[in-house]
Amino acid sequence: MDLTRRRFLAAAPVAFTGTLGAGSLLAALEAHSRALPDLSSWDAVRAQFALDPAWAHFASFFIASHPAPVRDAIEAWRSAMDRDPFQVIEAGMFEEESKNVPLKVQGAIAKYIGGRAEDVALTRSTTEGLALIYHGLPLRAGDEIVVTTHDHYSHHESIRLANERSGATERRIKLYDDAKDATLDSLVSNLLAGIGPKTRVVGLTWVHSSTGMRLPIREMAKALKDQHPDVLLVLDGVHGIGAVDETIATMGPDYIAAGTHKWMFAPRGTGMLWSNADGWARLRPTVPNFTDWESYNAWAEERPVKGPNIAARVAPGGFHAFEHQWAMSAAFEMHEAMGRARVANRIAELNTRIKQQLAGHPKIRVHTPESPALSAGLVAFEIDGVKPEDIVKRLREQKIVASTSPYAVTYARLAGSLVNTPEEVDRAAQAVVRLAG
Repeated sequence: MDLTRRRFLAAAPVAFTGTLGAGSLLAALEAHSRALPDLSSWDAVRAQFALDPAWAHFASFFIASHPAPVRDAIEAWRSAMDRDPFQVIEAGMFEEESKNVPLKVQGAIAKYIGGRAEDVALTRSTTEGLALIYHGLPLRAGDEIVVTTHDHYSHHESIRLANERSGATERRIKLYDDAKDATLDSLVSNLLAGIGPKTRVVGLTWVHSSTGMRLPIREMAKALKDQHPDVLLVLDGVHGIGAVDETIATMGPDYIAAGTHKWMFAPRGTGMLWSNADGWARLRPTVPNFTDWESYNAWAEERPVKGPNIAARVAPGGFHAFEHQWAMSAAFEMHEAMGRARVANRIAELNTRIKQQLAGHPKIRVHTPESPALSAGLVAFEIDGVKPEDIVKRLREQKIVASTSPYAVTYARLAGSLVNTPEEVDRAAQAVVRLAG
């Protein structure tokens, strides 16, 4: 049977005409899209966001306010799809590979993370990515997953649900008692001490949203692989990507899940998965895909799927909010234009400024490590005698947006990001000092 791309999910192919034809879709959209603005100053970067200027926003890591280049890209795709949804999506997904839009998006991500486009799977969130990994791993009864006590609900719950099906078990280890006292050596040694004879997988979180701790993943991954080469490493990378100067595909984990709608400023409801060819070959798909032609051809021809598993077979299929997913490229291109090191340095500078102003106060306890090497864009703290939620409420009365960490032990958080100025940082930090008395 001769099956072509045009037949994949298309009942009756339609001839393409006009500017939305397969051969001119990308060119037409590019012609109607604005070029990246000048991002050489932080005032210019800040001007890209439509945030309410009456407020000082120190919880922007929660979910992104779309900057202008991303808003423009979303609107370009939305407008095109509203005019002719069939031809735009048919051309963008199911026509020739050189014009495939998801592959273009994967290419933009791969350039930023230091990997290959074919090793990137598009998802909608970190939560979805972690679930795809843990449900896809070939674990069985007797196998053990080691995770830390510092990880998010989504990480722990993905493991629990997957283990209910596989029969594997979970064990949680503590990497530190208080993040501010941790060192590179203590983090590495505590990880290695937690590995047992049944351990097959380790789950880590790059930047802990509970405390602002940034794990030294390169060093931890190397130490793990040196002593336990067969143990797989799964990384939740959501609060590091876009905030830290790293090519994450080269750090050492076997699998990385990261939402891109936080520090990366990509459209809300977007994320990515990365592994190398060996990692994808090991994983079993959980959701039917719309991106691997061999999967479709095998179904149509009623035969087994040929070849090893690849990223395209793990990426969840179905019709998504494509105007958001396809606009992801704009966010990664914006970050490339700003410069990864420049962005990371700015974020470190602002959050160091917060920590320095809170440090030393007898009633304020900062839990985030002082060193920028072990922290990123979050500063977690508490005030003696004041509940974290009350700190956030009192700051909100002063038009300062802060947050609390959603964990069993919770702290107040300020997160300095590219939408903030040093003057706003000073205002927020001093407001906390005044609350402490």
